[in-house]
Amino acid sequence: MTRLAIIGAGMMGEALATGLINSGWSPDDIVFANHVRERVELMASSLGCKTTMDEREAAASAEGTLLAVKPQDAMTALRELSGAIGPAGLVSIVAGLRTAKIEDALGEDASVVRAMPNTPARVGKGATALAAGSAAVDATRELAAAVFAAVGPVVWLDEAQLDAVTALSGSGPAYVFLLAEAIVDAATSMGLPADVAATLAFETIEGAGRMLTQTGTDPATLRAQVTSKGGTTEAAIAVFEDAGLRKIVAEAMEAAKRRSKELGG
Repeated sequence: MTRLAIIGAGMMGEALATGLINSGWSPDDIVFANHVRERVELMASSLGCKTTMDEREAAASAEGTLLAVKPQDAMTALRELSGAIGPAGLVSIVAGLRTAKIEDALGEDASVVRAMPNTPARVGKGATALAAGSAAVDATRELAAAVFAAVGPVVWLDEAQLDAVTALSGSGPAYVFLLAEAIVDAATSMGLPADVAATLAFETIEGAGRMLTQTGTDPATLRAQVTSKGGTTEAAIAVFEDAGLRKIVAEAMEAAKRRSKELGG
């Protein structure tokens, strides 16, 4: 049997398959199923994975299934997969789709784990939260942990906490990209060439991120170490604080969390 069927050949499915192959899985252990022929052909040519246009066939040939389709296509896919899921169950990355709905579609004894990954998985720097369904077995938990550990750290939470995770790490890359846009725009308005501004901004963001993950020092301390009294950084931080940056971030994340709940029904 193929070890994993990936239903949906989009960006995240491709990123996860790439991570698994880079971590030692054979391309023959993965089968992609997608209704768009060009995408499955791309997965075959770029990754060497097995492919099919038949979602049910893919699931039936695999030990476990990863559901990676768009939210509007999820229920149709689940109806197609009902009765064809292998012994390692189903892992879903469909935004907002609760495990209870998946279990209802597949059958009450369905073994389901829900995952909230993020787009840095494309470069092996993802962060994923996992939540087990009411009937999840160890094999499904192990499959989910293995798939997402191939692209970054994994944490287990109660499903009720995934809306907050969506607001944090799920949407979080976009917050950083927006900050990068603003920094580059400000730098170019000061007279720096756009390419220079972009290089300096992106490297600064990556370097600061590495300091957060590799030094073991908390953000407040790292910020204080850069902020000399009466210096340039202190002047900039004062503007952020006076503008209510912390409140803005909190309100933005609450809005994302609220929308995640709405999408989940």
